[in-house]
Amino acid sequence: MKTPIQWKQLFTLPVILAAVGGALLLCVLTAATLYFTRPAAPPAPAPGAALTVIPNASATPYLPTPTLAPTATIQGPPPTPLPGVLAIGAYVQIYGTSGSGLNIRSEPGLNAAVQFLGYDGEVFVVQDGPQERDGLTWWLIVTPVDASRAGWAAVNYLSVVDGP
Repeated sequence: MKTPIQWKQLFTLPVILAAVGGALLLCVLTAATLYFTRPAAPPAPAPGAALTVIPNASATPYLPTPTLAPTATIQGPPPTPLPGVLAIGAYVQIYGTSGSGLNIRSEPGLNAAVQFLGYDGEVFVVQDGPQERDGLTWWLIVTPVDASRAGWAAVNYLSVVDGP
């Protein structure tokens, strides 16, 4: 049978010195590892907010651009056209496209860009014209309810109608 180890045998001077030496060695190794594995430089601080200084308004005087002297012009709405006569201010309706629609163009002429399609039965107001281009007579027409729908149309597909 084995004899039990007695605590007095373990606490001898060589065992205590070995334990303290081992603990010191472990501390030195841990400190060296932490020292040599630290980041090379501290991280750069995050950039701060940029501040833009906008100076107050200066006392620069406003100089209007010179304009030509006005000439005599007719004021007020254009005269009401005679019934059935194609003129500025007349209401026109698109017809005769067989359902394919009429190209309403950015300017008079067959080579001008197409703004949109006008369909048979749509009513427009004539705002400008006539202008002759590519063997056709062109009128500037505008939808009465949406001024952004405006463009040039060939007279061959316009019919004068009574106002809405």
